[in-house]
Amino acid sequence: MRSRRRKPDKTAAANRPPAQPNSLFGEILDWMLAPLLFLWPISIIVTHNVADNLANQPYDRAMADSVRALGRLVSVEDGNIVVHFPAPPRALFRADQDDTVYYQVANGSGEVVTGDREISWVAPPATVVAEEVLYRDDVIHGEEVRVAYQYLRAWPEPASPLVLVQVAETRNKRSDLASRVVTGVLLPQFAIIPIAVVLVWVGLTRGIAPLNRLQSLIRRRRPTDLSPIAAASVPEEVRPVIVAFNDMMARLEENLHAQQRFIADAAHQMRTPLTGLKMQTDLALLETDPEQLRESLQRIADSTDRASHLITQLLSLARAEASFEKLYAVEQVDLDAMVRDVALELYPRAQVKGIDLGVEDAGRPLPIEGNPVLLRELIKNLLDNAIKYTPPGGRVTARTRVAGAIVLEIEDTGTGIPEADRERVFERFYRVLGSGVDGSGLGLPIVREIAELHRATVTLNPNPTGPGTTAQVLFPRGPLVTPPAQPFLPSFSVT
Repeated sequence: MRSRRRKPDKTAAANRPPAQPNSLFGEILDWMLAPLLFLWPISIIVTHNVADNLANQPYDRAMADSVRALGRLVSVEDGNIVVHFPAPPRALFRADQDDTVYYQVANGSGEVVTGDREISWVAPPATVVAEEVLYRDDVIHGEEVRVAYQYLRAWPEPASPLVLVQVAETRNKRSDLASRVVTGVLLPQFAIIPIAVVLVWVGLTRGIAPLNRLQSLIRRRRPTDLSPIAAASVPEEVRPVIVAFNDMMARLEENLHAQQRFIADAAHQMRTPLTGLKMQTDLALLETDPEQLRESLQRIADSTDRASHLITQLLSLARAEASFEKLYAVEQVDLDAMVRDVALELYPRAQVKGIDLGVEDAGRPLPIEGNPVLLRELIKNLLDNAIKYTPPGGRVTARTRVAGAIVLEIEDTGTGIPEADRERVFERFYRVLGSGVDGSGLGLPIVREIAELHRATVTLNPNPTGPGTTAQVLFPRGPLVTPPAQPFLPSFSVT
C-alpha cells in the first residue's frame, strides 16, 4: 500500500459536569425573601437614627430657649460680668424629674462666672452671630449630655469681650422618646415580616399553578399522543419552552415515521436473502450428486454472506441514527491516523482484488472533534464502497488535506455514478442499476448520518483524473458543538 507514515495524535476531551437541578419556586422565594431579611436590620438602624433626631428636635428647642433666657440675664457692671437671677438658679434649671440640667456662664477665656464647672469650655467660633445657639454632645460625671451654648458680646461694639452661656441636659427623656418611636415602628414590622413571607409563599404558589397544570396535562397524555400543546393556553414566560417542546415532538414524530418506514424496508430487504437461502437449502436437501451439492452449499454460503453484510449495515445505520448521546464520548482524534488504520485493515481485500490502495496524508496531524467509533465506520464504508465498485487493476486513494475545512477524499477509478443518481444513492436501499455489484444500499446512507452528527458535509463528484468517483467529506475546524438532542431511535437485531 502506498503511503506516508505518521504517528497519530489522540487527546481525550474533558467531560463536562452535568448541570445541577434547581427549583424555580425556591429560586424566586430566595431572591424575594433574602433581600427582605437583609434590609430588616438596616431598617432598624435607620429607624433608630431617625428617632434620635426626632427626639432631639423638641428638647433642643427648649434648651435653646433656656440659653437665650439665661443670656438675657447677663450684664456687665464695672467691667465685670454679672448674672441677675429673678429666682434661685436651682429652681430654674434643676426642676426636671427625669434629667439633670446644668448651666454655666463664663467669659471668653474660659473662666466660670457662675454655674456648674462640670460643663467643659469650648472655643468661640471665628464669627459670632447674634442669637445663634449651637449644640454639641458631651459627657458629665460619666453620663451623656446634650449641650446648648451661645456666645454673646458684653456690649454691642465688635471688640467687646465675649460671654459664653451654656445649658446642658442629660439624655433620659430623649432616649425614652426615641425608644417609644422605635418600638412603635418596629413592633408592626415583627407582624408584617411573617405575613409578608406567607403572602409571598401564597403568591408564588398561585403564580406557578399554570406550570403544575401544564405538568398534569403532559403527564395525562397517552404515550402515542405526539400532538402539539396549544401555546396560547400557557403563560407567556413558558411559551418559548412549549414552542420548543412542540418542535421536538414534531421531529420525534417524523423520526418515528421514518423508523417505521425503515423497519418496513429492512424487513422487505431481509426477506429476499432469507427466501433465497431457504430455497437453496431445500434444493441442497434434495440433491444427491456431490458436485451439485457442493455448488448448492456454495450458493448458501454466498447468500449467508449477503444476509450477514445486510444485517451489519442495518445495525450500523441504527447506531448512526441514535441520539448524539449514543456517540459515547466525543474525543479529539487524528483523522490522518484513522484513515491510515482503516486503509491497513481493508488492504488485504484490495490486494485480493488487485486494486492499488493508497493513502495521501496532509503531512501533519489533522485533529477533529468526534466519536472515533462512528468516524471509523464512516471511513470504512467509503473505502469499502470504493474497493467494491472499482474493477480489478484499478486504484483507490484515501486523501486528507486542509482547505479551510479539514477534507477527507476517497477517490476511485470505478464505474462512476451518473449525475442523476449522486443524490439518490444516499437514500436507504437505493442501488445504481447496471453496476454489476451486489450491495445492501446502506453504506452511503450510513456515511451521511455520521457526517451530519459531526456537522460535516459529504458529496459525490466525478474523478477529475478519469473514470470513477471522488467522495468528499468536509469536517469543520474547531470544537464540536453538541447539536440539539435528537429523538432516540432504538436499534434492533435480526436473528
